[in-house]
Amino acid sequence: MAAEREARRLLGTSFSRRCSPPPPPLLLLLLLLGRPASGAAAVRSGSPPQSAGASVRTFTPFYFLVEPVDTLSVRGSSVILNCSAYSEPSPKIEWKKDGTFLNLVSDDRRQLLPDGSLFISNVVHSKHNKPDEGFYQCVATVDNLGTIVSRTAKLTVAGLPRFTSQPEPSSVYVGNSAILNCEVNADLVPFVRWEQNRQPLLLDDRVVKLPSGTLVISNVTEGDGGLYRCVVESGGPPKSTDEAELKVLQDPEEVLNLEFLMRPSSVTKVVGQSVVLPCVASGLPAPMIRWMKNEEVLDTESSERLVLLAGGSLEISDVTEDDAGTYFCIADNGNKTVEAQAELTVQVPPEFLKQPANIYAHESMDIVFECEVTGKPTPAVKWVKNGDVVIPSDYFKIVKEHNLQVLGLVKSDEGFYQCIAENDVGNAQAGAQLIILEHDVAIPTLPPTSLTSATTDHLAPATTGPLPSAPRDVVASLVSTRFIKLTWRTPASDPHGDNLTYSVFYTKEGIARERVENTSQPGEMQVTIQNLMPATVYIFKVMAQNKHGSGESSAPLRVETQPEVQLPGPAPNIRAYATSPTSVTITWETPLSGNGEIQNYKLYYMEKGTDKEQDIDVSSHSYTINGLKKYTEYSFRVVAYNKHGPGVSTQDVAVRTLSDVPSAAPQNLSLEVRNSKSIVIHWQPPSSATQNGQITGYKIRYRKASRKSDVTETLVTGTQLSQLIEGLDRGTEYNFRVAALTVNGTGPATDWLSAETFESDLDETRVPEVPSSLHVRPLVTSIVVSWTPPENQNIVVRGYAIGYGIGSPHAQTIKVDYKQRYYTIENLDPSSHYVITLKAFNNVGEGIPLYESAVTRPHTVPDPTPMMPPVGVQASILSHDTIRITWADNSLPKHQKITDSRYYTVRWKTNIPANTKYKNANATTLSYLVTGLKPNTLYEFSVMVTKGRRSSTWSMTAHGATFELVPTSPPKDVTVVSKEGKPRTIIVNWQPPSEANGKITGYIIYYSTDVNAEIHDWVIEPVVGNRLTHQIQELTLDTPYYFKIQARNSKGMGPMSEAVQFRTPKALGSAGKGSRLPDLGSDYKPPMSGSNSPHGSPTSPLDSNMLLVIIVSVGVITIVVVVIIAVFCTRRTTSHQKKKRAACKSANGSHKYKGNCKDVKPPDLWIHHERLELKPIDKSPDPNPVMTDTPIPRNSQDITPVDNSMDSNIHQRRNSYRGHESEDSMSTLAGRRGMRPKMMMPFDSQPPQQSVRNTPSTDTMPASSSQTCCTDHQDPEGATSSSYLASSQEEDSGQSLPTAHVRPSHPLKSFAVPAIPPPGPPIYDPALPSTPLLSQQALNHHIHSVKTASIGTLGRSRPPMPVVVPSAPEVQETTRMLEDSESSYEPDELTKEMAHLEGLMKDLNAITTA
Repeated sequence: MAAEREARRLLGTSFSRRCSPPPPPLLLLLLLLGRPASGAAAVRSGSPPQSAGASVRTFTPFYFLVEPVDTLSVRGSSVILNCSAYSEPSPKIEWKKDGTFLNLVSDDRRQLLPDGSLFISNVVHSKHNKPDEGFYQCVATVDNLGTIVSRTAKLTVAGLPRFTSQPEPSSVYVGNSAILNCEVNADLVPFVRWEQNRQPLLLDDRVVKLPSGTLVISNVTEGDGGLYRCVVESGGPPKSTDEAELKVLQDPEEVLNLEFLMRPSSVTKVVGQSVVLPCVASGLPAPMIRWMKNEEVLDTESSERLVLLAGGSLEISDVTEDDAGTYFCIADNGNKTVEAQAELTVQVPPEFLKQPANIYAHESMDIVFECEVTGKPTPAVKWVKNGDVVIPSDYFKIVKEHNLQVLGLVKSDEGFYQCIAENDVGNAQAGAQLIILEHDVAIPTLPPTSLTSATTDHLAPATTGPLPSAPRDVVASLVSTRFIKLTWRTPASDPHGDNLTYSVFYTKEGIARERVENTSQPGEMQVTIQNLMPATVYIFKVMAQNKHGSGESSAPLRVETQPEVQLPGPAPNIRAYATSPTSVTITWETPLSGNGEIQNYKLYYMEKGTDKEQDIDVSSHSYTINGLKKYTEYSFRVVAYNKHGPGVSTQDVAVRTLSDVPSAAPQNLSLEVRNSKSIVIHWQPPSSATQNGQITGYKIRYRKASRKSDVTETLVTGTQLSQLIEGLDRGTEYNFRVAALTVNGTGPATDWLSAETFESDLDETRVPEVPSSLHVRPLVTSIVVSWTPPENQNIVVRGYAIGYGIGSPHAQTIKVDYKQRYYTIENLDPSSHYVITLKAFNNVGEGIPLYESAVTRPHTVPDPTPMMPPVGVQASILSHDTIRITWADNSLPKHQKITDSRYYTVRWKTNIPANTKYKNANATTLSYLVTGLKPNTLYEFSVMVTKGRRSSTWSMTAHGATFELVPTSPPKDVTVVSKEGKPRTIIVNWQPPSEANGKITGYIIYYSTDVNAEIHDWVIEPVVGNRLTHQIQELTLDTPYYFKIQARNSKGMGPMSEAVQFRTPKALGSAGKGSRLPDLGSDYKPPMSGSNSPHGSPTSPLDSNMLLVIIVSVGVITIVVVVIIAVFCTRRTTSHQKKKRAACKSANGSHKYKGNCKDVKPPDLWIHHERLELKPIDKSPDPNPVMTDTPIPRNSQDITPVDNSMDSNIHQRRNSYRGHESEDSMSTLAGRRGMRPKMMMPFDSQPPQQSVRNTPSTDTMPASSSQTCCTDHQDPEGATSSSYLASSQEEDSGQSLPTAHVRPSHPLKSFAVPAIPPPGPPIYDPALPSTPLLSQQALNHHIHSVKTASIGTLGRSRPPMPVVVPSAPEVQETTRMLEDSESSYEPDELTKEMAHLEGLMKDLNAITTA
């Protein structure tokens, strides 16, 4: 494998990229025998490297000694273009013209000289045939080494003479200047000469020929008159213009207008050339010419490079870049001044700041040839390899503007590389050699600027030893548009791989050029390959290296990068130039990589020194921005847009707007009277934002105050900021003003400022004397100081210095004008002692001070009387978060209209939590809308009024509670635990929502085995009130359940909590303590929601033997009761009077009603029970019984435990939200029962603080007992009853109070002896609707509990009535329900009672059937 790879590499191919079939084995063998194996190939293939005998090739000197230069020739002459190159061996020289090689063998006019120069004889040039004019380049080649090319030289052949302008007859006054035009094409200017009267004209300092061919004669004399003509000699016969006569006139002794005969024009020159800026003016008196450059006067006398030619033209020799700028030609003849300007642009040919350096490298490396050039205009750079232009591609890239980067070197990349820079005025070249060494040869020197970071290969000679195998599991873990991240595992030969380094070789599919990327540190098993192309297939291989060399390569991995949205590239050739003081024009070209149609451009610009960038949408390739600041530098950039979005921004270009006249006057103008005849004027420049250019000077205008028309003007140049005005009159007032100047003109002037000269020249050789007096007048925060001048008026006083401070006069100093006689010192402290000093001063110094002290007045401000607080503050609740506060103001008129600037401050807070701070708001009306309050929260409000500095106290508080809102947060801290001993029962616990927004009236528990099920498919378990725990029974064992809880208040339901998962325990082998589950029958339905116990109170299981005893006991008692009832029925009496007496006894004895027997009619026992209902209401322990639709929790300790098996099979859970169902059942019941009024139903009493569901229940007694005489089992509301209070609470105080539900199925059922129920909670019938009852508070534990029940009568509801529930009597006490309060009955009386009851039963049966 290694041999084949080395052979392919020697053949100039790449192992990973060659698509052709492998060479024959014989050829491979010959190649291997004829050449030692490469170290790199050996390392890559896994065999030991061969470093012995390998040598480093040296760089070969190969360069040009002489290169051709630009040449001007004439038709028919001979030309030599010099070229000479050095190399060992000698190079072969060839020539190119306009990019094409010349065939010099068969050319009789052009031949190659021995040194390599090109000789052209008899240059040919005509209007339609110009074979010799063009660009020539010398090419030097050394076989097996490379090729270099010289700079490009332009050969220009002067054309046939053509005169664009000819001299014209003219006249000139003696002493003035004259010009004679002769303009030809630029190539023929060197061949132009002048003749006067057909004789060659001699040129001197007074007579000059300009570069354009124009003749200028200055200081004309009479001898200059004559006939002039222009002659051109360019190899052929001379050609001349027509003759023109120049007449010389005598001095007319009158003033002639000053004007330019020739103005300077803008010109562009190359560094090192000479330039002439023509400027000729005429007029009488004869003008003087002077030059300025960029507002600086040019000294042509002392400069060696600047010469003033005849007539005033300026010649600059050996032009440099510093000579560029604007030149002003100023002609002045004493009467008038005229000015003309021209721009000189200096161009610089390309020059190398850094030339390419020779480079050693290995195959697959990346290298960079560096090349830095300068020039003006900026040179364009191209690269040439062995004489051929390098076209940028994926592997040859231009980076950092001018550098050439070569990626993935191959052997054929060897040779000479040249950087060729070219601009409008010239070109230059510099080259370097690239040598690619064998992989077993170390690079002698590794220039850090030439090899990229990706090719820092391990070049130390390898030692002999085992090589690593191929890395395993090479994968592309991350693939993007421009990079791919590769990862791999260590080779099998070295599982740890801590000392291994790795090289990743990759190439683009179909390209025979391989690149390499190395890991950054030993043991690293990933690398990111950058700078890839989008949507391109690459082939990757990874190779491990140890201290002995490179091991085997991994299998090729083929990866394709992702496609990329194509955005435009930067717009080329962006240029910006100022067109006015407030506008700039920007131009650019279409991006080279548009990647689709360009839709528009966005032009960004920003003032220099700021960070606020603005943008403009532009559809063309140029735009003029107006409204810019004058003489301000701006930066500009352009971004192209296509359908994919914005492209790459251009580089910023900066330009400064043109200057203009200043837009503001100078600042801080001041006058200083020096003496009786002079005044000094001082000023500061205008602010920088208003200068609008470089300030070149100032214009001072002054006048006498009495003569405003006579104005004198003085010009100050440069940056001088003061001027002495002399020659003024004594004791005279003058007005002064100053204006700033730029090259564009004069800006606005300051206001007039006045000063008066002295009457006489006073003495200023000594300081002034002490002021004659000083007076102070203190105020609260200021002191007024007044004074008189010194008595000696002969000494100059320039002003007065006032010093002051608390206890010392040196804290502050103020200087005032000499004319001032008083001053007010401000911003002082009240009630403070100040010391004040006054001194007169002049230019010599300050005089003797005068002292005074003063105490400022105290600060006494009367306290304003407080205002009356607002009254009648009311809070009107508008919503759950808004309350309107209104009030009245007794300090206002009766109509309560506010006409002054008073305002009201409303404050409010809530007392929960206790440390809540007040919030405030101001109002200008008598009401304020407070928003953003919390729902269901009580707030207190108060108001105060403020007027000016007067404020009232806070008003009395008003309170208001916001309305409730549905809960806005779910219950929190939801937990689910399994109940001990009951694996199918769980307990759900939670905490109230943090944002209940009202009183919580209940919760709904949702649970399901599928967390993703729709919410209407979840099982619902209601919880009433604010209870925070609940039991859920009959769950499936070993099953995951999900629980959510939702809180509700009077406004509705809040959000659900997050689902909580709980898995029920696995089965333990029995249904609870060894008992099996009873047979539920075919009609049994699994529980859906709810629980027998409304709050899920725990019940303790009972022993099965106890259950058997209870059932047997109930059966025996039931049989005894049936027998007793049968005996009663057989011993009734037939006497109607006995019935009445028995009924009367029953009424008076059992019901505490006193009166005649005639008050209660026997047939109306059911109908007239209203009397029994209404009276006990007053004695109810709970005066306000309330109905609810939800079950109410009761204490778990009050419920008698039952066996778990009975509890889980008999109890049925039922949804309590059945209000509509109960209402329908009630209506149906009323229709079936006709007009039957309410009946009073005795209930079993129960312990206090227990809730009773008024739910029809299935009796637990045997069928023979429970169905005796029963006919109304189908009536679902037959169990409804009213409340009743016992007549004698003392009788039953000692009785136990078990719970029972009684459903009368016969008119006498309510008076029959009820069966003794088994201990335990009430037993419900799931087929019947339930109406829950609120628990009533018992008077004490020994008094009957009072319960409420609702009885539906004809479809209307009545208020709940109190009911006394007596305990179930024993068998021997049965007759106590039918007798009065006596303790026993005689046999005859018992017989009469039974007869009376039998009659009543018949009457009630008749009523019921009706």
